[in-house]
Amino acid sequence: MRIASQGWLLVAILLIGGAASADQPNLTTANYERRVFDIPMRDGVKLHTVIVIPKGAKDAPILLTRTPYNAEWMTRQKESNDMRVLLEGFDNAADVIVEGGYIRVVQDIRGKHGSGGDFVVTRPLAGSPFNRTSVDEATDGYDTIDWLVKHVAEANDKVGIIGTSYNGFTALMALVNPHPALEVAVPMDPMVDGWRGDDWFHNGAFRQYAIAAIHGSESRDNSAEFPWNSADRYETFMRAGSVGELARRHGTDKVQFWRHIVEHPAYDEFWQSQALDRILADRPLQVPVMIVGSLWDQEDIYGATAVYKALEPRDRTGKQVYLTLGPWHHAQSIFDGSSVGKIRWGHDTAKWWRQQVLAPFLAHHLKGAPMDVAPVTAFESGSNEWRRLAQWPVAPANAKLYLKPNGELGFDAPAGPLQTADYISDPANPVTFVPRPMRVDDNGDQWESWLTADQRTIAARPDVLTFTSKVLDKAVSIAGEPMVKLMASTSGTDSDWVVKLIDVYPDRVADDTTMSGYQLPVAMEIFRGRYRKSLSRAEPLESDVPLRFEFALPNAHHVFRPGHRIMVQVQSSWFPLYDRNPQTFVPNIFFARPGEYVKATQQVVVAGPDASHIELPIRH
Repeated sequence: MRIASQGWLLVAILLIGGAASADQPNLTTANYERRVFDIPMRDGVKLHTVIVIPKGAKDAPILLTRTPYNAEWMTRQKESNDMRVLLEGFDNAADVIVEGGYIRVVQDIRGKHGSGGDFVVTRPLAGSPFNRTSVDEATDGYDTIDWLVKHVAEANDKVGIIGTSYNGFTALMALVNPHPALEVAVPMDPMVDGWRGDDWFHNGAFRQYAIAAIHGSESRDNSAEFPWNSADRYETFMRAGSVGELARRHGTDKVQFWRHIVEHPAYDEFWQSQALDRILADRPLQVPVMIVGSLWDQEDIYGATAVYKALEPRDRTGKQVYLTLGPWHHAQSIFDGSSVGKIRWGHDTAKWWRQQVLAPFLAHHLKGAPMDVAPVTAFESGSNEWRRLAQWPVAPANAKLYLKPNGELGFDAPAGPLQTADYISDPANPVTFVPRPMRVDDNGDQWESWLTADQRTIAARPDVLTFTSKVLDKAVSIAGEPMVKLMASTSGTDSDWVVKLIDVYPDRVADDTTMSGYQLPVAMEIFRGRYRKSLSRAEPLESDVPLRFEFALPNAHHVFRPGHRIMVQVQSSWFPLYDRNPQTFVPNIFFARPGEYVKATQQVVVAGPDASHIELPIRH
């Protein structure tokens, strides 16, 4: 959720627009006209809307984005008489918009910046138990499109909606009851399910970094800053103890959405009723959609493939549901895509995708142009090539990669009786997700790239189990969702399990020695043990009894090349990105007391009939 609080994020600027006003550039040679309107919704609330029209436009399609990130800021990235420069920046894909001759419309959603009404985070559907009003982002999207096709004289009757992150959520909401003029949707890195694996939780573990976004969510201009009391976020979280106590100290507990979060720590009706993949799976598929996901998305890695999985079976023609999986961090598809952190792809993958996939896809549906876009366009890391695919996943997860005694890893089942690998998990010394310090003043380099960060410093810790294959003599290609089948026990009554699938580079990489021995994460995920039996109901774990924990890793499209090795790491904390599990079962971890955080002996079964393994979707 890209509200001014995570990573580099966005500068929040409060610029309230007037009704039906025109805002022209200073230079008479400008190649666009910029208009500002406050558009009325069905309940009378007016939403601040900026329209940028190419000079000489006639019967032009509209590209709409509905945002909490400030429509004025997004449509005036730089003062210029050139439309492309004006729009260059977050969520605009200015090259595609300008070269395609589209009318650009960006609107503040209700309760944000220049718009009236109140803001509700990922507002639930109207008429649901959690929204008793008659409006939501679906109705607002419908009313906006209806107004645009009636009042923008230069436009035709074709509208596309596009957006990243929260704007991806609003793009998907427009599909719930789409306006007849809505011809296409492109949700990119969308927020889909805040509990299963997007912004707020991953499989029940709370993403503590989100507290800053939540803290500022109710301010109209996103300007309420979380009062970090240390330059290192690690210190801030550790000193407070529980994240609930941290929220109390800084007043975040007064924010309505925070209260919703702490009142619903399990995957109950509150979260299930808002999960957009579930919502859209129950509705007719009426609008062509290209779902865009980033394979190293540090914020919303779950949503894109979840929506694709829900919608693709409903595509009877094979021409309505498309998927892109790019080698990007969150929102990188509209910026330079040459690398993520230290991992370089050999070309600007984002520019290639915008020119070869996004542009023809939009032109086909909004202007009737021919296109040659595959149902699935997926970048394959390792080979560093784009692949045109008929469907996703390419392969089922059916090849078992076993965790073995003595830190070995392989596709043959370990022989012999039951054996375990042990470690001590101590909440007082949690495993970090990046090396300290976790900078409050991070300008993006730490947050954006942490999912590709070298894992060697983590592998050296005694509370991290590391399993490594022999050097590969042939390539191993995966294309889909790896499934963890972890058999493990804890001496406590609750536990988190973090599993990482890693590509280990050769000991010496001749053409780039900085990558020698690099441990590249391919897919990593956390699971909160109390939800082993049911995601919607927490239960204590039976101490010192091996139990099966099953969960999916994020989708991966990767080649482990000959000369490389495959690695799996297992640990029980991932701090301070995720809140610490006290390892004592408590009704609500948000309010765990200091004495309830205890050390625990963790045992992972690595031999015997129930040996732990990962089922890999190997592509032959």
